[in-house]
Amino acid sequence: MNEQEIRTLEMFKRVRGFATTHTDSFAAGGLGRELFDAVGQAIEELEGHAAAETVAGGSQRQNTVGKAAARESLRQKLEAIRRTARSMAFTTPGMEDKFRIPRGGTDQALINTARAFAQEAPALKAEFIRHEMPANFIEDLNASIGQMEEAIRDQNASKGAHKAAVVAIDEAMNRGIEAVRRLDSVIRNKFGAQPTVLAEWESARHTQRAPRSQTGAGNNPETAVGGAANTQAPTP
Repeated sequence: MNEQEIRTLEMFKRVRGFATTHTDSFAAGGLGRELFDAVGQAIEELEGHAAAETVAGGSQRQNTVGKAAARESLRQKLEAIRRTARSMAFTTPGMEDKFRIPRGGTDQALINTARAFAQEAPALKAEFIRHEMPANFIEDLNASIGQMEEAIRDQNASKGAHKAAVVAIDEAMNRGIEAVRRLDSVIRNKFGAQPTVLAEWESARHTQRAPRSQTGAGNNPETAVGGAANTQAPTP
């Protein structure tokens, strides 16, 4: 969750606290109770999704590091084969053309190259070993291909989980904000003659906006549930 979402979640909790303080004023089955329950549900969902987002974000960073390591390991094995093939080309012209590594390219391009090397190398295995390549260099190459593919799957899975959590947070946040906006008219109708309760409500539903960067326009850190900067939340 970003800072503004955290501030909005804090606002939801203040609204829930307002509901707890004035629970006797809202009958079961009434719209007020229904909307307060919606805010409470949004809180529970947001806390769960925020935890999922944090876990997925950590996994994504870890898997990014893991994929980078797998890619480097695979590239090193390809470089060793390419280097050896160039040496073999002194006695077998054209050998270096069989083992070329594309510059740059995607992860999949690197995997495709590795698979091509793994298909070409067995027929020349004895000659590679004569050049002091490890006897199991083809098996090692295939293992590295598998590790690279697994690293890509893990990274994609963590990206998907993180994105799903972000979308779920947005949806729960929107439902909570809508409930608070609808509650405003209910609260004003219910406590229109009680200014102290209305002031308590205004304080509960007010959300501070995250401070802007020095390059951002304006310096007012306060905003309302729905957007525009103000010293108090506008009527939803």
